[in-house]
Amino acid sequence: MGQGAARVHGDLEVYRLAFDAAMQIFEYSKRFPVEERYALTDQVRRSSRSVCANLGEAWRKRRYQAAFVAKLSDSEAEAAETQIWIEFAVKCGYLDRDTGKTLYETYNQILGKLVSMIKNAPSWTIKVSK
Repeated sequence: MGQGAARVHGDLEVYRLAFDAAMQIFEYSKRFPVEERYALTDQVRRSSRSVCANLGEAWRKRRYQAAFVAKLSDSEAEAAETQIWIEFAVKCGYLDRDTGKTLYETYNQILGKLVSMIKNAPSWTIKVSK
């Protein structure tokens, strides 16, 4: 496990997966009804983007394992929230069932990778000499 060849947060597979998923959500949500602009549309866009933002913050906090894990945990929570908004979008008929299922499964992959990083936090953090 561990950071491997990742030099910046954008090198992380989980970041790239989350970023691509957030961009897909952005494109799909353009077709949501105007009355959802300040509700479902904003919420699903915000939470999906926040997965990436928290990953970036976690990457910069690798010197402090507790801070690193806390930001990864925030990212995990945002990914779970995104899944909930996807469910609402499908139930409301704004996303077709297959698209919703694919997005939901992508977030399951993201969640799995985040949980793995949390479980293996010592291999991801920077060892600071004292």
